[in-house]
Amino acid sequence: MSKALTKIYDSYHFGSSSDLTARQLEQLIRLFNTPTNTVDSVLGGRSSVTIAQLEGVGSVVIKYYTRGGLIRYLVKRRYLKWGKTRCQIEYEILQKVRSLGVNAPEPIAYASQGSLFYKAWLVTREIKQKQTLAELSCADEEHAHIAMKKVVDQVSTLINNNIFHVDLHPGNVLVDSRDRVFLVDFDKARLPRHNKNKLRDHYLSRWRRAVIKHRLPEMLCDMMCAGLRKDYEVG
Repeated sequence: MSKALTKIYDSYHFGSSSDLTARQLEQLIRLFNTPTNTVDSVLGGRSSVTIAQLEGVGSVVIKYYTRGGLIRYLVKRRYLKWGKTRCQIEYEILQKVRSLGVNAPEPIAYASQGSLFYKAWLVTREIKQKQTLAELSCADEEHAHIAMKKVVDQVSTLINNNIFHVDLHPGNVLVDSRDRVFLVDFDKARLPRHNKNKLRDHYLSRWRRAVIKHRLPEMLCDMMCAGLRKDYEVG
């Protein structure tokens, strides 16, 4: 995992694995300050993103960190800085999981603005011609069955390396036109001190809750449970 190069440009703190040019930084700053597209997911989630062409890189997704819950009505996009920023943490987690063989978006850069209270952005390479596993399971359950085998393998890798994706559900799994699966949205992911069985149970609980709540095919839950329980003893 390579260490990010950091720089300050026009009051923004940037981190990237490559040395971004002034032209690229200026382009990103313009994008940070343009209206976002609010994306509604099959599972009812909403995230603010912009998809744009970044010079020298190609198509990228810019994620705007926004608050949830009641506090969003008071403070929507600012966070209290305490240690690393959320964008840097997610950037580093993406680097780590990709180094382990997990399919996740390629991190291009992260950025924040502000000192005590800050705004944050994450730039990743766009995964093209994709749909969520939730969407796929409703449209083509047989195709989703094939994808689920790959999802189980990816989650097993996370468990074996003690990585907890706190919000893994079928809406945070993308399947592209080549049938590759990608796990996305590693915000707040952490490295807990749980044994593998307990970590597995956390994954199963979150996954099952989403499948039931949104009335997705039971196959999604059955295959995840069977696959992970085969790899780890029932605790």
